[in-house]
Amino acid sequence: MLALVIALPTVVLLPPVGRAEAQERRTILDMFFGRPRQQQRVYEDYGDGRNIDREAPPPVRRQPKPQRAKVRPAPVETPAPEIVAKQADAKTVLVVGDFIAGSLSDGLQTAFADSPGIVVENRSEGSSGMVRDDYFDWPNMLPVYADDVKPALIIVSFGANDRQQMKIGAVREKYRTDAWMAEYTRRVARFAALARSRNVPLLWVGMPSFQSPAMTADMVTFNGIFRTEAEKIGGQFIDIWDGFVDEQGKFVTTGSDINGQQVRLRGADGINLTPAGKRKLAFYVEKDVRRLLGETAAPGGDIPDPSGMKDLVVTAPTSDTIIKTQPISLVDPDLDGASDLLDDASLPASTGRSARDLLIEKGEAPPAPFGRIDDFRLVKTALAPPPAAAAQAAAPAGEPSPADAARPAPTAAQSATVPPPKTGTGPRLGAAPPWQAVPLR
Repeated sequence: MLALVIALPTVVLLPPVGRAEAQERRTILDMFFGRPRQQQRVYEDYGDGRNIDREAPPPVRRQPKPQRAKVRPAPVETPAPEIVAKQADAKTVLVVGDFIAGSLSDGLQTAFADSPGIVVENRSEGSSGMVRDDYFDWPNMLPVYADDVKPALIIVSFGANDRQQMKIGAVREKYRTDAWMAEYTRRVARFAALARSRNVPLLWVGMPSFQSPAMTADMVTFNGIFRTEAEKIGGQFIDIWDGFVDEQGKFVTTGSDINGQQVRLRGADGINLTPAGKRKLAFYVEKDVRRLLGETAAPGGDIPDPSGMKDLVVTAPTSDTIIKTQPISLVDPDLDGASDLLDDASLPASTGRSARDLLIEKGEAPPAPFGRIDDFRLVKTALAPPPAAAAQAAAPAGEPSPADAARPAPTAAQSATVPPPKTGTGPRLGAAPPWQAVPLR
């Protein structure tokens, strides 16, 4: 009895020994299409014959770990130039052509937004060209635009829409035939001469590359025609090709802008230009516009006020401020009356060939300096006695040499300090050593 009383609380406090989940039948439809998830019920058995029916706890969902957002560098944005009011006598730049000319005009308007002396007039027609004169007749419209805006400079850009058949009289000529090319060249020359007839500078801007290889090859041909015909009548051709290709000369969609940053230059179609591409296109023309129109193209803050330039006026010098000095002689720069140069030694005559030229052309090496290991000369001229010693050796023993006659007689003090000459059978002083008298082999 005592053992039973001790074991009874232990049986009552035992944890659940097992769990059984209610299983439900699944049909074919449930297997293919599933069934709405229901709240599961759990039966717990505590071992004393009592079953407790309760709802299962909801499943615990793990919260996703927060991910750090990648820090991306902010794109470099070029601040828009401040638009200033144009002057009443501002010079006008007339831009005519197709949609490339329209993009060029947008870029030039951005470039000269802060220049009060320049006005850019865009009179381009996006779908026009030199071929379809029935759609837009440029030779007749250019004088109308010129009379309207009175331009100080004309900028032309054509070619992107001209890859199509041309109507010559009553015949429709196919693209790139000999007759087509001849007529196209004639129309370009006529339009260039018409633009120059206004006695204003002409800038003909070439075509850029395009995504289509065939179109790119045709633009190269057109640029050659534009350059030749524009320069014939005194105009200037501006080549922009390198700004829209890579190092291998291939078309690029993304490239460097005017600040050196990598940006998108062309649209998704590979033909049109983005705002950054338009500004880069205008960059090639902007410097020539400023060169031709002078200081009127400078920004408003860069033009000095003439009233504040009084101190900059240069006055003519008077006779009192001029100090006359003696001219410097080429042969006597010290003005000491000398008539000889300092060294008074004539330079050695030169053949005009350096040691490098003789070595490369004739294979002649310059003579080695005396004493170097590659000095193979038989006669060692550096060890020869000076001319005075040679004359003294050649004179008879009883007669004084010319050098001795010119030298003054030594005093008693000098005679006491001068050592007596050496005598003996040894080699004479000043003569070559005996081992150098033997020719080298």
